Amino acid sequence: MSSGASPGSTEDPCSGNDAGEEFSSSRSDELVQSAKPMVDTDSPQTYVHLSLKLKKLKLEEERLSVIERDNYLLLQKMSTIMKTKGRVDNKNEYEAKSLNKEKREQELLKVSKENQTILDRITKCEPQYQVEKWHEDWAKAEKYMDSIARYPRGWYLMTKDKVIYIL
Repeated sequence: MSSGASPGSTEDPCSGNDAGEEFSSSRSDELVQSAKPMVDTDSPQTYVHLSLKLKKLKLEEERLSVIERDNYLLLQKMSTIMKTKGRVDNKNEYEAKSLNKEKREQELLKVSKENQTILDRITKCEPQYQVEKWHEDWAKAEKYMDSIARYPRGWYLMTKDKVIYIL
């Protein structure tokens, strides 16, 4: 037989060749080392926009700016107090301002003029009722009432003085 084992033998075919064994183990090690895994074991990709909360940062910045402004105003007030030796300043120099003051004044002038013209018309107008005629009509009505009345006018005043109490 030539080099190699017989088909029924249990002999290693490369047993006589040490170079083949060395080659196969080093090549095998290289292939194992360079093989890519089937499962991805890298860390997951991180997204900056998910971890960086811009809304929260903006609100925090606004809150800090409000605090800064309030601190500045308090510092101004404290410096004023230090300059004036702590005396109370209770002057109110604020003038009340109205946005429609001119409009109300114009409306008031307009209404005043209208009222004045109405008053002039009323005073120049002749009365429709005749007071003298009323008095004449009343006198005539009293005359008729006296003629049909059972008792004279004012009789209850006359008997009031002469009241007799019966017990």
